[in-house]
Amino acid sequence: MHHEAGVFGRSHELSARRHEQVVFCEDDKTGLRAIIAIHSTTLGPALGGTRMYPYADESAALQDVLRLSWGMTYKAAASGVDLGGGKAVIIGDPAVHKSEELLAAYGRFVETLGGRYITAGDVGTNTDDLDVIGRHTRWVMGRSRQAGGSGDSARLTALGVFHSMRAGAESIWGAPTLAGRTVGVEGVGKVGRELIELLVADGAEVCVTDVNEMALQRVSADHPSVRLLGSVATAPVDVYAPCALGGTLTASSAEAIEAKLICGAANNQLATPEVERALNERGITWVPDFVANAGGLIQVAGELRAAAQTDVESDVAGIFDRCRDIITAAEAAGIGTGEAANRFAERRLDAIPRAI
Repeated sequence: MHHEAGVFGRSHELSARRHEQVVFCEDDKTGLRAIIAIHSTTLGPALGGTRMYPYADESAALQDVLRLSWGMTYKAAASGVDLGGGKAVIIGDPAVHKSEELLAAYGRFVETLGGRYITAGDVGTNTDDLDVIGRHTRWVMGRSRQAGGSGDSARLTALGVFHSMRAGAESIWGAPTLAGRTVGVEGVGKVGRELIELLVADGAEVCVTDVNEMALQRVSADHPSVRLLGSVATAPVDVYAPCALGGTLTASSAEAIEAKLICGAANNQLATPEVERALNERGITWVPDFVANAGGLIQVAGELRAAAQTDVESDVAGIFDRCRDIITAAEAAGIGTGEAANRFAERRLDAIPRAI
């Protein structure tokens, strides 16, 4: 069969559910080159962050935005929120090419989509950038509190991971607590630090690793009981919590992991889909990343409907029940938790007639 390299061909390769719309945005004056991908608006407007990255070429940027937006559809559906999946990428090095004018031009492009796509932060963009974008479109979430947004999502993302971990602990050890368990946290950025707070308060023994020495020193100062390790992925821990970059679960690490539970905030934790099977065969429970780290998405969904903070926190706590259901369904059907989560998402998507 002839291989189609264009948008339609790539969309088909990624998912049986094809992308609804892909928009290429260019602004000569500011040098902006951006791609906005709307994968699905079946459950609601397509939500997903804007990533600014120095892609090698336009083809690499397109592949990334198609993959990320498809993932957002499943993440939103599996999280139980009424949002679709979208994502945007701006081609360029944020340390070199980012400017207020470029972000303003990008915001004006987002506004032309009339709310079919709602943006937020991602790699290479921060709250300050979202505030700038938000002066040119109302379709942006995650702005600072001063600009009328709900602020940084690290705390609620960590809270969701913590509740996911409790559900995993219940399925393995019979009690929804990490008390007395050893948890290895990989990556102590904003989310990792918040997660450590929750784990220490719950009575867990925590060990951490990070490439950033200063970040490790800050954790040590805040929590003297936390141990610093060179690696936690294959350390003798009960729980491995990947909270840094994705792709740490590989064929080789799956064989070396000693943890009985894997649950963290990192996106795209599996290097390849086959890794999940390898974990299953070793009796290791993996909480799918797109379910565990949905706290930030739930926060944004709450911001969209102007929900009270207590209601949003209650929705994030609901991740516990969702994880419990997914783990139970996976065991009953003899499938992986990732597959069980996808089936849950697809049931939600299929329950609504297709309409654009």
